[in-house]
Amino acid sequence: MLPFRQPSGYPVRFKSRMKKLLVIQVAGWGYGFAARNGAHSVGGCALRPLEPVFPALTCPAQATLRTGLPPSGHGMVANGFFDPVLRKPFFWEQSSALVAGPRIWEGFRKRGGSAGLLFIQQSLGEDVDHWVSPAPLHTHGGGMITACHSRPRDLGARLARRAGGAFPLHRYWGPLASVRSSDWIARAVAGLLAEPDAPDLVYTYLPGLDYDLQRFGPDHPKAAAALAAVRRELEALFAAAAANGYESVVFGDYAITPVTRGAVFPNRALRAAGLLAAREVRGMAYPDFHQSAAFALADHQVALVACLDVAAQARTAETLRALEGVAQVLDREGQAAYGVAHPRTGELLLVAEPGAWFAYPWWTDAREAPDYARHVDIHNKPGYDPCELFFGRLPFGVSLDTAKVRGTHGRVGPGCEAALAATLPLKAESLVGLAGEIREWLSA
Repeated sequence: MLPFRQPSGYPVRFKSRMKKLLVIQVAGWGYGFAARNGAHSVGGCALRPLEPVFPALTCPAQATLRTGLPPSGHGMVANGFFDPVLRKPFFWEQSSALVAGPRIWEGFRKRGGSAGLLFIQQSLGEDVDHWVSPAPLHTHGGGMITACHSRPRDLGARLARRAGGAFPLHRYWGPLASVRSSDWIARAVAGLLAEPDAPDLVYTYLPGLDYDLQRFGPDHPKAAAALAAVRRELEALFAAAAANGYESVVFGDYAITPVTRGAVFPNRALRAAGLLAAREVRGMAYPDFHQSAAFALADHQVALVACLDVAAQARTAETLRALEGVAQVLDREGQAAYGVAHPRTGELLLVAEPGAWFAYPWWTDAREAPDYARHVDIHNKPGYDPCELFFGRLPFGVSLDTAKVRGTHGRVGPGCEAALAATLPLKAESLVGLAGEIREWLSA
């Protein structure tokens, strides 16, 4: 692993009249995990616990930070959702229009401030001054052209120059994913802060800690090594922010907890009960959303269940409630109690037992696995697949072995607190509260 080095030779930009703030989200940065590994501060600022939003997933967390709303308000109830009209699941979609509600920086921008989102989900088309996100092009021949989409259009190229090369998409997700993707982002952001047109408010995201915590679990030495690498990135970013007149806030979106009970397969249970239909194509089983009564969109420790036949909802709930590893089956009323009731949530929401997580497969015979099962294919797979972090037996293929996954997240409560540190005197105890305090600080 290459050590992080802060870019040198960048001039410190002149201070503007507006307040300046750098907000850094670190994937999987749990308070307990950091404390156990001696990470008690960042940039001289003490770490303290932060209650994540439920579900404790990437997209809900980022949408809450942008709006100050729970998932029931902004609509990003998970990393994906099932569209009952199109009868189609969507995962990791990037349109900013998917996030409802006013942004916490709107008043700040009206008074002349600028804002930027760097590698934040659902940022494409956002009404801010700067945004950039990976946007690879998939060719008809099955290949992929690595690219970033940005506003202004030259921002991606400028960041690449600051970071020392093109964005390493293969390090951002997949079997080769590592902290090198975070190294790139940290170098790029550190350089951008010194540029004359740098946004006054910068949101960015460091994903690198998440990978080895999912692969090996939070108690593995490789997880501690990933934490050490991310801490170097954070120290450099705090220093770059201070040099250019920015305050800094860093927070974790969720805490990763050990997998002790293994994967739970709600779609296998639905198929066995005759509630999920499969369409056979060349010996492979694809879900038939037009003739199924129910389907579970698995996403770490939660699953959104679309009851496509309303008359079968009671039987669907009964089937899933009997599945070992399911802690809760929440109907609309139960979802409202957790602040996640929304049309995208589905008729039922599953919550896994501690130590368990939901896997998307509906097949039991590997010969029935769809073609995308053995590939990194985050958009076609109807559910999150952490097995994409592991190589499988086929050349350039990913594993189908769910037993390899050793860390997961999504639940909230004791032991699931995220971490927070800031140069500002923040008092927030929850992510919703943190978004509100940032809005107030920008407005003062």
